[in-house]
Amino acid sequence: RRVILTASGGAFRDFSKEELFRLCEEDPRMIQGKATTHPNWDMGAKITLDSATMMNKGLEVIEAHYLFGASYDDIDVVVHPQSIVHSMVETLDTSCIAQLGWADMRLPLVYSVSWPHRLRMPYKPLDLAELGSLTFKAPDHQKYPCIALAYAAGRTGGTMTAVLNAANEAANEKFREDVGLGFLDIPELIEGAMEAHKADLKLTDVQLDDILNCDVWAREFVEENMSKIINGKVLFT
Repeated sequence: RRVILTASGGAFRDFSKEELFRLCEEDPRMIQGKATTHPNWDMGAKITLDSATMMNKGLEVIEAHYLFGASYDDIDVVVHPQSIVHSMVETLDTSCIAQLGWADMRLPLVYSVSWPHRLRMPYKPLDLAELGSLTFKAPDHQKYPCIALAYAAGRTGGTMTAVLNAANEAANEKFREDVGLGFLDIPELIEGAMEAHKADLKLTDVQLDDILNCDVWAREFVEENMSKIINGKVLFT
């Protein structure tokens, strides 16, 4: 009936959106440093920044759609700060089956290379009593606009998801290169690329060349419009 994807909330999960927006304006250097740290996971800088913007979860929504044939209306995202429940499926009778484990990237790696078997590993067993409690809350879409952008790209389909992904990769990389791009500029650039791509959107008979061309175009769009933002905070033309 439904796929439920859990998200830690990333580096800014304990910030209100008002505090985050204020600090992006007043202390962008602190924001840049914190955006590539994660309270639970060790995943590398690119994915860690995607977690801070929650684009990582938006991409997972699109992946779940294609992997499991689920409608976007049947894929939900919930913020789970402890990162113990990694996903859930809701069955037709409304009961849920959850996958739990420590926030350790070795677990999905072992699972992927040993499937369909389970290997005995010398890891610390999950101790629910030690954890004490697990909490969940709905994501704030104003604080995390990348989630809605990913849903929109997925629902549009065709070449739009290629543009979403490439624009995000380019903006993510430029932010980490410390060239003056702000944290809130990342979703703005992605949205701008998606809006501009509507004129050339291809929905049927999408070939690999179409995807590669869209990938190149989206990266060039980010490069060009990033310069406009840095030099004068000019909106897209």
